[in-house]
Amino acid sequence: MEMVPSTMTEMWTTMGSTIASFMFIWAIIRQYCPYELRRYFEKYTNTIMTYFSPYIKISIHEFTGDRLKRSEAYVAVEAYLSVNSSKTAKRLKAEMGKDSNNLVLSMDEYEKVTDEFRGAKVWWVASKVVSATRPMAYYPEQEKRYYRLTFHKRYREMITGAYLEHVVKEGKEIKARNRQRKLYTNSPGYKWPSYKQTMWSHIVFEHPATFGTMALEPDKKKEIIEDLVTFSESKEFYARIGKAWKRGYLLYGPPGTGKSTMIAAMANLLNYDVYDLELTAVKDNTELRKLLIETTSKSIIVIEDIDCSLDLTGQRKKKGGKAMADDEKERKEVKEESSNSGNNKVTLSGLLNFIDGLWSACGGERLIVFTTNYVEKLDPALIRRGRMDKHIELSYCGFEGFKVLAKNYLNLETHPLFDAIDGLMKEVKITPADVAENLMPKSPLDDAEKCLWSLIQALEEAKEEAEAEATAAKKVVEQSQDGGGVCSENCLAEKASE
Repeated sequence: MEMVPSTMTEMWTTMGSTIASFMFIWAIIRQYCPYELRRYFEKYTNTIMTYFSPYIKISIHEFTGDRLKRSEAYVAVEAYLSVNSSKTAKRLKAEMGKDSNNLVLSMDEYEKVTDEFRGAKVWWVASKVVSATRPMAYYPEQEKRYYRLTFHKRYREMITGAYLEHVVKEGKEIKARNRQRKLYTNSPGYKWPSYKQTMWSHIVFEHPATFGTMALEPDKKKEIIEDLVTFSESKEFYARIGKAWKRGYLLYGPPGTGKSTMIAAMANLLNYDVYDLELTAVKDNTELRKLLIETTSKSIIVIEDIDCSLDLTGQRKKKGGKAMADDEKERKEVKEESSNSGNNKVTLSGLLNFIDGLWSACGGERLIVFTTNYVEKLDPALIRRGRMDKHIELSYCGFEGFKVLAKNYLNLETHPLFDAIDGLMKEVKITPADVAENLMPKSPLDDAEKCLWSLIQALEEAKEEAEAEATAAKKVVEQSQDGGGVCSENCLAEKASE
């Protein structure tokens, strides 16, 4: 009896010494053995082990090819395991789900979970591979994430067929249920390492605007809604006619007429993500193309104030004063002009390819929206039909738009002062933003009638200013005629302002 503890102690001492020796030798090998040689031995060691192991392994990587886009299979598996892993995994990570009301759990890195399908038992592992190259001082190591599925070879046909189809199908359904709309933006290209996973950063999109709250004429509102819904349900139609499943919208009009609000209403109607593309932060045409590739389907790509983003306002010369109908000649002319302009590396040619080039068909179900205050400054090649398919003018507020805002801000559908406002709006131009500002209560003591009077006062002041400008312009014209001179429109405007 006394020999047992001694024997056990010696056994544990010998085992510990052996393990320590093995760890020391392995550390020496890792430090001094070339990486290529180690990979060579590991490769053939794994090959030999597969002859004796009855298990098959399938790896599903996050990125395929040249890391251009996340694998749809990886995303589906991630969503599928977010439900199944939360029941058995011991290490989980949490993210906010739809409407920010709940947490969505998923398995953490290097965690292993078990799943069963028709009596077959399988194992999922979340793992990653870290680049063997030494990272630069300012950048983290490159990581390649993947899921590994392990199962017995007797279930090969069932797992590679029915089970994987089940995982992808259920994963897509889970992803759709938990989908949280996001607002993306791009950062300056020089801040992104070449191996970074994505060039977009995002926040949760929670803009409350809808078409029901927009100050827009009912007929125009109905037309836009029908156009959007028809587009979202036309996948087979676009495939049949041989066009990429995308549609361009040009929103133009004076400042304050609701162009940004219109974009938010579009996203809320179709449940699309929004990609707010800042062209001035894009390094070149190649980076612009990468940004496009990384956008997902069911999204709206927005370039606001396109006339201010880049030097895209120049009118190209037409030979003989006639427009070139041939698209190849048009592109050639644009490229020649773009090569002469070195101020911006993102050229008009690159932007045209972004809208309707070969790469624009990647993903599908996208809206591309441009906004501008001065549509006449844009190059016709940029906004022609086929690129910007639908042109929507958002103009000054009319009486129907005012009634929508009165309902939103004051909860009023009718009021004795509405007739006075209707009469003034027929004589004065005022934007929906100005109307909304006057209807908004400024203190707890402000009631609906006070807000309406504030709007009436603003309309009357605008009317007086317009009449004063018209009188001044008329006076300038009379003086010009009396003097026998001829004055241009710009000249008249300058004199009237004086």
